Formats: sequence, C-alpha cells, structure tokens
Amino acid sequence: MNDPNATADRLDLLRTFLRIVDAGSLSAAAAQLGTTQPTVSRRLQALERQLGLRLLQRSTHALQLTEEGLRCQRHAQRVLDEWESLQAEVQGEPDVLRGHLRILAPHAFGQAQLAHTMMAFLAQHPQLSVEWILEDRRPDFIAEGMDCAIWVGEVKESRLVALPLAEVPRIVVAAPALADPAAVITPAHAEALPWVSITTFYRERLVLHDQRGHAHTLTFAPRLLTDNLFVVHHAVRAGLGAAVVSAWLVADDLAQGRLVQLLPDWEAPPLPVYLVFPADRQQPLRLRAFIEAMKAALPSLHGMRPAPLPPLR
Repeated sequence: MNDPNATADRLDLLRTFLRIVDAGSLSAAAAQLGTTQPTVSRRLQALERQLGLRLLQRSTHALQLTEEGLRCQRHAQRVLDEWESLQAEVQGEPDVLRGHLRILAPHAFGQAQLAHTMMAFLAQHPQLSVEWILEDRRPDFIAEGMDCAIWVGEVKESRLVALPLAEVPRIVVAAPALADPAAVITPAHAEALPWVSITTFYRERLVLHDQRGHAHTLTFAPRLLTDNLFVVHHAVRAGLGAAVVSAWLVADDLAQGRLVQLLPDWEAPPLPVYLVFPADRQQPLRLRAFIEAMKAALPSLHGMRPAPLPPLR
C-alpha cells in the first residue's frame, strides 16, 4: 500500500535539495531551514535513493552538483511552483500565495519609502510571511538565503538580474535661516555656503545638471561628513549646512517650510532603484508577485519618479 504522505515527503525533499544548492553547504541549509545538519543530510540521501541518482558530489571543501543534479535543480522549482498553483486552484484560491520571502533593503529607504508597500503586500496575502532586513550592504544571496534585495545605485554584478523599479531625484536643500533661495541663483553661489556631505555619494565635490543638460561641479569644504542619511537630514534641518539629498527624504520638510530647495533647475544625477536577485535562480510565485507589487507602487511614491525607458537598439 502506498504511503499517503509520500507526495508531501517528496516535495519537502525537493525543497531541502534546492535550499542546499542555494546555501552551498549542508550546515548553511540547515541553519536557514531551522533544523540540524544530520536532518538535512538524511533528506538529501532520501531524495537520491528515490531518484536512484547522485545529485551532489561531496568533498571536504564544497558541494558540487552532478550532471543529474543540475537537471534536478532545473525542474525542482518548477514542480514546487506547479504544486502550489494546483493547491490554490483546487481549493478555489488561485491568487493565494504561501511561503516565506527574505528581503534586504537599505535602512533609511526601506524604512521610510518601502515599508508601507511591503506591509500592503502582506495584507493582500495573509498566508505569506516576510523577513524584512534593513541594512546598508550588498548581500551574499546564496549564503544568506536571500530571495531578493532592493538596491539604490547601479548594479554591476553580471550574475545578478537587476529589474528597474524607479529612480530617486536628488536636490539641493538648506534650512531657511541658512540660505535664501532668491539669493542662491547659480551653482557658484551655492559653493559659498557651508555644506554637509553624505560620504556614500559625495565628499568635497559633486556634479549638478540643469534641465538643458549642462553640468557644473561644485567644490566645497564640508563642515560635517557622515555616511548616515538621517544624520545628514537632521544636520541640514539644524542649519549646519546645505546638502544634496534624496527628494523623498525632505518632501515633508519642504512642504512645511522647515527646509527650502536651492537651485530648483539643478539636480544631482538621480539614483536608480533596482530589485535584484541571482540570475541562475528560479523565481517562485511569491517572489514574482512581490516584484510586480514593487514595480507598480514605487514610481508613484512621493519623492520618486518612474525609471527611464531603456534606449532603443
């Protein structure tokens, strides 16, 4: 008699196999799955016995997919996605997403701009859970079991897929007690002001462009340099200096008169915002849905604008 739990067991074995491949080791996969290394090893051995194939070549230093393991990897995620879709369809819930997403986003941007969209996404999908990690760094997707990341700035890694979501305009602002916008008419006038620098993007100089594409390089001696966006924000509001900041960060301050925009016809180059994930990884349904939610929401957020269309080829 067939074991009624056999299908569920096989799906769990496939999930474990994919996590081992993504994590790069049995111990890392065990940590991400919240279980022990012997348990993960037993599941891998059980899958190999059921298939009658060796999927991973083990050594003291690393795990390497066999040719059969590569074929299994390509099909396993598709099987799991199809099973989830089948479950939802037969239960009359074709739009129900289940499972877990692990997402990394920049600290300030993820807190102030993205968190509302993420929570609205969760509200739409009550069977889904999200681990929302706010840190200003680039992740190791495989070792950390990260499904995707939101990046602000260019993506140069060729092994990553970078989907453009929006872009962040960057403008010159100051406290009204520090500078009168009517008196700061040219970039040269702005150079005479005290400055606050965010070292992630500029220190003693930065380039501004006007609406006709003309460029001007500002050179100054900053009174404060920091790598923290919130410190820059507070320092500018306190009148320590002018700064170039993301438009979303100061939208409320400009509306309430706590800050003023200087040189409104000039901007620093905008920052592109991407959703990033490994190119060789299958996208589960829940990740595809999250991507679509972000693509729909971000361009319309205050202080953001749509990403430019790619050039025609």
